[in-house]
Amino acid sequence: METRRAPQRASLAWSVVALLAALPVAGVSMFRAIPVEWPLIVVQLLSFTPWMVVPAVLALVLALIGRRRWVIITTAALLGAQLFWLFPLDAGKPEPLPAGTPTVPLRVMSLNSEFGEADAATIVELVRDNGIQLLTIQEHTQGLEDRLTSAGMEDVLPNRVSEPNDDASGGAVYSVFPLEPDGLLPDTPFRIDVTRVLVSNPESGSRASLNLSNVHALPPVDERIDQWRSDLGKIARQASESGNHLLMGDYNATYDHSEFRDLLDIGLGGTSSGGTKLVDVGTASSGGRFSPTWPMEGPPLPGIVIDHMVTSPGIGSSDYAVLRVPGSDHAAITARLIIPAG
Repeated sequence: METRRAPQRASLAWSVVALLAALPVAGVSMFRAIPVEWPLIVVQLLSFTPWMVVPAVLALVLALIGRRRWVIITTAALLGAQLFWLFPLDAGKPEPLPAGTPTVPLRVMSLNSEFGEADAATIVELVRDNGIQLLTIQEHTQGLEDRLTSAGMEDVLPNRVSEPNDDASGGAVYSVFPLEPDGLLPDTPFRIDVTRVLVSNPESGSRASLNLSNVHALPPVDERIDQWRSDLGKIARQASESGNHLLMGDYNATYDHSEFRDLLDIGLGGTSSGGTKLVDVGTASSGGRFSPTWPMEGPPLPGIVIDHMVTSPGIGSSDYAVLRVPGSDHAAITARLIIPAG
């Protein structure tokens, strides 16, 4: 009799440990599944949703050892939810263009320079080595601008629209193509400039106009969480305007925030057309959800993806990459875009 009870006790022990491992996964899953305006602590916790796959796998392994069916089913369901969110079926994808549509290829890059402390020589080197034609910088300062000039930025990206500032609100756009300032999103603590970029393809002669927004949303901390939501709403409204849109920079939001997914649905002031969505290039790519963009320096926190390239659905994308830049706690993000001409 005692011999029979020993395996039962072991099974119970393993199952209890499995459920304990699954408990935080279940909590985060509930918050992730219900798209409401959660309080600050939940919003910050949701940033780390992709990491929940680790305890979810552990919980399932422990449940299999415990061999209790209902525990196995429960932990398997939780792991399934994490995998669904890692590879979201509801993510926007670029729409195929009609055959024969003229297009313009464009290589782009964005970087939050952390108060202008990013290494200028590395930025110029990345631009040159990756054939970058359009660059946005957040937290741009006059000191960084001077160092970029000294490092030869004007040789590779000669056109510039710049508003440097030392309080993290500055921004800059560098380009090989002509730039036309086209306004500023209203009432955002950090500058979110809109610039019209006149891109062209020398080989085919095709030309396109691109509405570029240099995004820097306020982070969701303390009482500023309402401003964070307001910033994302204004970005969504900008994206709902007609034309080809590229909105790239530091959103201080991940795909696991319902506020960011609302933006991709062209919500909060915009209207979705025919069920189409804006495209988060990193999420649409094969590995963007596994390539954290912050923090690259500082406390050893689990990495998260808060820097994004968001495009109109008619713009194709490929070659998404995340590149480290010394001096900044953010990584640079790069991609190749295909913009319909016209």
